[in-house]
Amino acid sequence: MTTLLPAAGGAPVHSPDRPLSARPGLRETLDQTFAMAWRALKKMSRNPEQFFDVTIQPLLFTAMFAYIFGGAISGSVKDYLPIVITGILAQTSLTACMATGIQLREDMDKGVFDRFKSLPIARIAPLAGPALADLVRYMTAATLTVLVGLAIGYRPGGGVLGVLAGWLLTIVAGWSLAWIFTWFGTIARSAQAVQGISMMIMFPLTFLSPAFVPAKTMPGWLQAFVNVNPVTLVINATRDLMNQGQVTANVAWALLGCAVVVAIFLPLSVRSYSRKM
Repeated sequence: MTTLLPAAGGAPVHSPDRPLSARPGLRETLDQTFAMAWRALKKMSRNPEQFFDVTIQPLLFTAMFAYIFGGAISGSVKDYLPIVITGILAQTSLTACMATGIQLREDMDKGVFDRFKSLPIARIAPLAGPALADLVRYMTAATLTVLVGLAIGYRPGGGVLGVLAGWLLTIVAGWSLAWIFTWFGTIARSAQAVQGISMMIMFPLTFLSPAFVPAKTMPGWLQAFVNVNPVTLVINATRDLMNQGQVTANVAWALLGCAVVVAIFLPLSVRSYSRKM
């Protein structure tokens, strides 16, 4: 319900009963987040090139890494697939969640968020909405990676349930790590800067992990970092689920690591975004 207030020229204008400074309730926040998610999905449908990194990359990387490194690392492509498929799952999810921060910065640079600033909406909604919509991208990347692996000979020992559990864990991890790049999107000065920072983060997290080679083959000082790398936690948990069908301590550690990342970077993102608003 709204009230009518006289404008400068005498014409009435609508004014919300709740002042702009009032904090939206939980129900309103959820509705606003879903509205922002729908907006992000509409943008994706009108810009299909946003799906290139989650469609073309899994196809190329899975086949390329399997056939190039399979014989050298595991003796055969077949023996290497249980290692590389889970590694590619982590890599594609990390690459996909980079786009969250880049697109956020692009929207802010175009002035889209100036409109949001004048609306009585929760400050978290413009951030959480696109993050929720990006789940579609993570699902696409994870699904294609698994399908390509199955097509070239991957036979997961965990069966259907193990594969589904590993698939779901990868999506959760992608959504969690996306908050790191969302924070970059709120503090960087341009989309190019976000991309540059994200690449510097992505490559160490991906390649300084057991994604493509066993960690035991690395120097001891490097293994110390690899063992605490959050991507390592996700990869080990995914392998336990998909290759063995077991819910191990690695799964618990991976979920805990995802929760810690969200607990740190979600508030940082909202705080930084609110300051810029």
